[in-house]
Amino acid sequence: MLLLAAFSVAIAQTIVLAALTAFARGLDVSTTAAAWLLTAFMLASAVATPVAGRIGDLFGHRRVILIGLVLLLAGSVAAAVSTPLDSYAGVVTGRVLQGLSGGVFPCAFGLARQTLPAARLSGVVAALSAMFGVGGALGMVAAGPLVDAAGPASLFWLVAASALLALAGMVRVPSPSASPSSPGRVDLAGAALLAGALVALLLAVSQGRAWGWTSPQIIGLFVAAVALATAFAVVERRVAAPLVDLRLLVGPRLLATNVATLVLSVGMFSAVTLLPLFVQAPPALGYRFGYSAARTGLLMAPVALCMLLAAPLAARISNSLGPRAAFQSGAVLAVLALGGLGLLHRSVAEVLIWCALLGLAYGLAFASLGSLVVGDVRQEQTGAATGLNTILRTVGGALGSVLAAVIVASSAAAPDRPPPESGYTTAFVVAGGIALCAAVVTVHRGGGDGADGARVVH
Repeated sequence: MLLLAAFSVAIAQTIVLAALTAFARGLDVSTTAAAWLLTAFMLASAVATPVAGRIGDLFGHRRVILIGLVLLLAGSVAAAVSTPLDSYAGVVTGRVLQGLSGGVFPCAFGLARQTLPAARLSGVVAALSAMFGVGGALGMVAAGPLVDAAGPASLFWLVAASALLALAGMVRVPSPSASPSSPGRVDLAGAALLAGALVALLLAVSQGRAWGWTSPQIIGLFVAAVALATAFAVVERRVAAPLVDLRLLVGPRLLATNVATLVLSVGMFSAVTLLPLFVQAPPALGYRFGYSAARTGLLMAPVALCMLLAAPLAARISNSLGPRAAFQSGAVLAVLALGGLGLLHRSVAEVLIWCALLGLAYGLAFASLGSLVVGDVRQEQTGAATGLNTILRTVGGALGSVLAAVIVASSAAAPDRPPPESGYTTAFVVAGGIALCAAVVTVHRGGGDGADGARVVH
């Protein structure tokens, strides 16, 4: 049931990716505006995740998972109903509600650690970590055929069905006998400051080209993001029960893992945003594809399949060499895959090979993250620490999707002109460089490595 709940949230995150062009056409908005169907989910998830993790640590993870699944179901129904009505605002609102279910992930880790015996914990943690990527990849694959067969609204009905099944299952899961952690309260001031900082940052990045990078609006948004982030850090250091324990963010045991998570997520979501846009470009532009949404989904099937295959492989590497070695292997493979997509993409066979390698890369990387985080914190910090790591994945994903769209759009000769192939090449290569940074960040690290005291890999 935990895996199904995590899968439902993960598939909701990327279900719109392969169909962004169809949504832009159906809702009569630009491609940049349609990309906010992804960014809105990630933004809401980034704000909800640390709050949910903290509430789960205080009052019980199971009940927070149930609330998250209810929000996922409600948002899916709202978006599905709004799509045939051509209501862009309604679909975005539904995506925001879906994004609020992001707190399911840290609470799933917390409930697993609270209830499972130590012998099974590492395997389940690895599976939950992999589900973040596997569900996302399967969402991209399923989206194309569903849109062509039943229309864009069918994507949200699929997520609603998955959320309903997960909710029905979790209701029957008994609450753990262990009591939650010591009493406390949720830091609402910190949550408000974090939300404001994220909104200002993402809005500035996404609208920079349209409004002008030196315009007063964009400069003001960047200044506001920095000011709100600074205020957030000050508040978190002073309150008795912070929303985000900054020691979990920048402490010596988790700093490298958290930075690598953020960086790699930027690279990954840049890639998965670029692929559908690239292969669906009209053949007249010289890209030699012009795929429909259904064919795009099939083209991205190797990503999902190799992510599934990578989860047990990551467990074997983690058991023998430590989860850090598994993460680094994934990051290096991501560099190769993204570089290949940028430089060698003239045939379908080439793209399929790079997609398979990309799936293997991110399957290894994401499957190892949960073990790295869980093994470095006390049990009562599990929800907070995994929530923080999840928010870094989400923020990195939001920045990555916006960054990819900005790079490609900036390569066009004019705002109303389609981007040239060189724009996609640049964006893929930049994503590969970002993935390389993630591999470099984790080369040196002191302290323990892995779930519950696995061996150290320097």
